[in-house]
Amino acid sequence: MTLPQHLVPSLESVRAGDEVLVDGDEAHHAVVVRRLRVGEGLQLADGWGRVATAEVSATTKRSFTARVTDVTDHAEPRPRVTVVQALPKGERGELAVEVLTEIGVARIVPWAAARSVAVWKGERAAKSLAKWQATAREAAKQSRRAWHPQVVPLATTDEVAALVGEADVAIVLHEDAAEPLGALALPDDGELLVVVGPEGGLTDDEVARLVDVGAVSVRLGTEVLRTSTAGVAAVAALLVRTPRWGD
Repeated sequence: MTLPQHLVPSLESVRAGDEVLVDGDEAHHAVVVRRLRVGEGLQLADGWGRVATAEVSATTKRSFTARVTDVTDHAEPRPRVTVVQALPKGERGELAVEVLTEIGVARIVPWAAARSVAVWKGERAAKSLAKWQATAREAAKQSRRAWHPQVVPLATTDEVAALVGEADVAIVLHEDAAEPLGALALPDDGELLVVVGPEGGLTDDEVARLVDVGAVSVRLGTEVLRTSTAGVAAVAALLVRTPRWGD
């Protein structure tokens, strides 16, 4: 069984034989909720590629200390995948973030699309972003990721268009697109971008704007997926055709 993972701010100078103190909410959940005990093995990750295997040497109610037995540096998975996720309603946003994190997405960009039902403004925007970030953090630990995803602040359509222009391959999921996702040529490296629309679908203007700056409009199949699951289906279909999943 894979060892449980706990997130720490940095492992930059940590070497085998060092002891690492973990405190705060991360340690409280491990010790009080999971009942972590001395002698148990675990992983420590900083979210930037370094993972330490360690054994718990001491615990309190708000902290634990782990002695490191091994440190591994993992290269960032390539190609990198960014998903622009139009705001879903209710808790479907957290569901989308969870499954996208588990599948290996590097960056998640919430987007206020024209037909998004949910609205992020003021204090609600800050709270909603924090929820998405917390969801990504927990999902990354659950899936034992060495590189944890970034969840960035809410993007406008202009900002999404700029991201499309920076990507090596950018796709827009659209049920009426003529080209199937499987016909798309993919690089072995670089930046892939997937744009997922809201429950009400993308407007013609949004699709045209993104295609004009370099995106390709593609369909997944005859079925119409929910916005919270369309992204993970598309990313899986892409990754299986790259060295990340295809080798």
